[in-house]
Amino acid sequence: MTAAGSGNGFGTTAWWGFSPALDLQAMYMDTSVEHLHMSEDGTPELNILLVGSADGRHILKTMCQAHRRPRRKINFCMCWKMATWRRWVGSPDSPLFLSLVAGASGEDGCHQEKSELFLELMGNTSGPKPDLAAYLQEKARPFSSVTSQIPAFQQAVIPTLDLSCPQGFKERDLLEAIFRFWKNPDPQSFQIEHLWDLRLRQYLGARYDARRGVCDWDLTMKLHEHGAKAINSREFFRWRNTGLAFELREAPYDVPNKTLASGRLLRHKGEPMPARGYWGDIATGPFVTFGIETEETSLLKTVNGLPSKSAQDISLYNVTAMFYELSYRSCYNPPTASEEKDGSPRGNEEDPATLDAVSSSPATEDIRVHFLPLDCLPRLHLKSKYQRLFNLVFFSCSMVHLLKPDLRLVSAPKAILLVELTNYLPDLRKEQVSEFSSRVTNLGSEAGFVPVEVPGKEVFSFFRLGDPPEMAEPGL
Repeated sequence: MTAAGSGNGFGTTAWWGFSPALDLQAMYMDTSVEHLHMSEDGTPELNILLVGSADGRHILKTMCQAHRRPRRKINFCMCWKMATWRRWVGSPDSPLFLSLVAGASGEDGCHQEKSELFLELMGNTSGPKPDLAAYLQEKARPFSSVTSQIPAFQQAVIPTLDLSCPQGFKERDLLEAIFRFWKNPDPQSFQIEHLWDLRLRQYLGARYDARRGVCDWDLTMKLHEHGAKAINSREFFRWRNTGLAFELREAPYDVPNKTLASGRLLRHKGEPMPARGYWGDIATGPFVTFGIETEETSLLKTVNGLPSKSAQDISLYNVTAMFYELSYRSCYNPPTASEEKDGSPRGNEEDPATLDAVSSSPATEDIRVHFLPLDCLPRLHLKSKYQRLFNLVFFSCSMVHLLKPDLRLVSAPKAILLVELTNYLPDLRKEQVSEFSSRVTNLGSEAGFVPVEVPGKEVFSFFRLGDPPEMAEPGL
């Protein structure tokens, strides 16, 4: 660590991504539809490979907005380290977690309440008492079934998620340990305020006492410059200083959010020692995921050159809209000011009986999420079932080094490649962001992909798989 700090705000555990959530079906160009595989019942299948996607934001948005597209069966293959699989199963963005947080199958509670809980679990180091503590203890019980009865748990809780990947007893024991930790009511078992301050001091170094100025610089000169202007200085500094990104309720946030705990090996007197702590992002924050883009243009209006709504407001709207779409299979229209005042129903609500019937069977039967160990990616093209399979491939910015020419062999004709860029990493200078983008372009070209311009999506690099090179005829 230098006098200016460690400069490593990214962390070693990715709890959220560094780009907005995407409906991946919308990213799949119409020119490629003819290359989709057909299932046994004649339904087109869209196969998507996610390499290093730190959370389930793309899966969530794609799942919630599937009703907007022609019916397709969507298979997600998530290529990750096994250690990351364990964290992701218990993370607030996983479909398994969402099945319980969102209550998409018709649990009691309005969508806004579920959205508030989701955002608090996703991006806050602490939550309100007793809501968070009671919720984690309650939901940890069914999660414990994963360790002994994976097939039964999968069918009973969320058949969308294929939990057959970790077959070893070691992996199941580690999962069980995570859920036991959740159930532990002792707040001292995870002293997040102390752990967060230690990370912040290590990150900033001698700049710690001037952290307000550092925060304003990173926000204005790094995040705002790349388009994240909805994030205001008050909410960004609150998160940087305390770990609270979303303050949605008028209650003290003093219960540790144990879903953001993870472990790593640290050296003590020359020996590796396991240590539990907060090892995630401490520089960018969870605002980018759902809080800087929205279909509701009224939330993006400015007043005297400043955004009228915060990233928290936009995040709450977006998540509420997605949960609504998942339940009712129709687009969400927020109530107008007059409707909120007189309590009249929203214009997009239909007969309650119809909505109840729809919400009892959310449109997730065509979605399937599979896991692949990260070390199998270089050999994936050697297995016949994966050859020319994937119609869309996504790489996170932390996994670009795995983008190799062999990717072409597992990509379907005219496949789409999306690569997350580093625009929202404050630790990087402009030259480094530009160099990373150029490197991504070169890697994509070496794999046989052609760059594609997509307006409004500058935080990603888009490519389409080119035609295979023509073979020269013998004797010529």
